[in-house]
Amino acid sequence: MKLGLLTAPFPQTPLVEVAGWAATNGFEALEVACWPASEGAQRRYAGTSHIDVAGLSPERAREIVDELASKGISISGLGYYPNPLHPDVGHRAVVVDHLGKVIDAAGLMGVPVVNTFIGADASKTQDQNWETALTVWPDIVRRAQDRGVRIAIENCPMIFSYDEWPSGHNLAYSPRIWRRMFEAFGETVGLNLDPSHLVWQMIDIERVVREFGPRIWHVHAKDLQIDREGLYEHGILSLGMGWQVPRLPGLGDVPWARLFSALYRVGYDGVICVEHEDRAFEGSDELVKRGFLLARDVLRPWVV
Repeated sequence: MKLGLLTAPFPQTPLVEVAGWAATNGFEALEVACWPASEGAQRRYAGTSHIDVAGLSPERAREIVDELASKGISISGLGYYPNPLHPDVGHRAVVVDHLGKVIDAAGLMGVPVVNTFIGADASKTQDQNWETALTVWPDIVRRAQDRGVRIAIENCPMIFSYDEWPSGHNLAYSPRIWRRMFEAFGETVGLNLDPSHLVWQMIDIERVVREFGPRIWHVHAKDLQIDREGLYEHGILSLGMGWQVPRLPGLGDVPWARLFSALYRVGYDGVICVEHEDRAFEGSDELVKRGFLLARDVLRPWVV
């Protein structure tokens, strides 16, 4: 395994500088954030454009890979997490178009994986969203196949506020949909597994790894703290609003030893990528860096 980080919390820092800091501090890989260069953040830790994929030339693609390699850093994946099933068809077309450009860039750079969401219309049921996915995603999958790139879907339901209620903005958050997804889209689509999202859904982490191990192509290391007072106040049917707190690894309720044990048993040898969304370690680059270093020290004993 390798230890990496998602570059999204460094929106103003050039990619090569992020790579230099990461390598100096014991990280070996980066998941590079690739939102559109002209688009501001639509939510926390979204909107960062460390590679402008629009019109990326083969020459520039090779330069980026070589620049990071000179720092001792590989690219574990390109990350772009929009809503490809957005109910506004105009917005949907924009994000699907950019996702295609991210896939193209990954092909040019020899990056094996693009990490993203499958998307959802929050007003529809999971089954209704799946029917929409069957009309939108085949073309995306074919594009990835043509470029020799795999797509790893993160398992976050994207239900954190009332504008995402009741069905969230990403339907592929549970085993039921993952099985459908793999059957429909074949070997091109797998998981970017984030254990924190399994904690607040009360889905057995070790069982997920046992069943879906061969389709786990990337792992996000993010923790989740269950605020017991908030859970008491709001109840489980609030679906996490008011009681689930994103934390850095080691500060929440993810059973990291059991997760790594399960990953080793299924032969996972990819990147463990720290996704930093901890409010206690944000507000400046120095605080963000302190958070990443805390995560590094928690995870490093298992990443060998």
